[in-house]
Amino acid sequence: MARLIKDGTVARDDWTRLGTDFDTDAPLPAGKLIVPLHLWEARREELLARGEPLGIWLDSSEHPEALADALAHLQLVAINFPVFSDGRGYSCARLLREKYGFTGELRAIGDVLRDQLFLMRRCGFDSFEIRADRDAADALAGLGDFAHVYQCATVDPEAPLLLRSARGATPVRAGA
Repeated sequence: MARLIKDGTVARDDWTRLGTDFDTDAPLPAGKLIVPLHLWEARREELLARGEPLGIWLDSSEHPEALADALAHLQLVAINFPVFSDGRGYSCARLLREKYGFTGELRAIGDVLRDQLFLMRRCGFDSFEIRADRDAADALAGLGDFAHVYQCATVDPEAPLLLRSARGATPVRAGA
């Protein structure tokens, strides 16, 4: 079972994620499903007719534009990080939130490590499937690794440290 961080806690994952090797002609399992984009494209009407919660997962090479017309039907979009150094998923998350207005659960899957969680959350992710060889409780602590942010223009509304100083807030001084 995947270890999931959601809503600030290690949670049980009640979704079934189908892999890219799932036979497009095979019967669909019951319950909440996360399907790869190619399965959505092949069986869209059947998936919608099920009347059960539905999610689609994108590989890092797939663009969120492919989901634009489906987002109203989805409760979850998962973005795969095939290796931790592949940063395309951050851009996909921001596009889904900012350009396409997706308000459902946005999940990071694949090679997801503690060091990434803070920035992933700032880009719009709100759940994280932690690799099986990693400690989920330790990864959860990663969400609190930083007290201040420096980047502008993220989904997270927190003002960057430098802008807080420019707006008249007391600047944070080294050693203070």
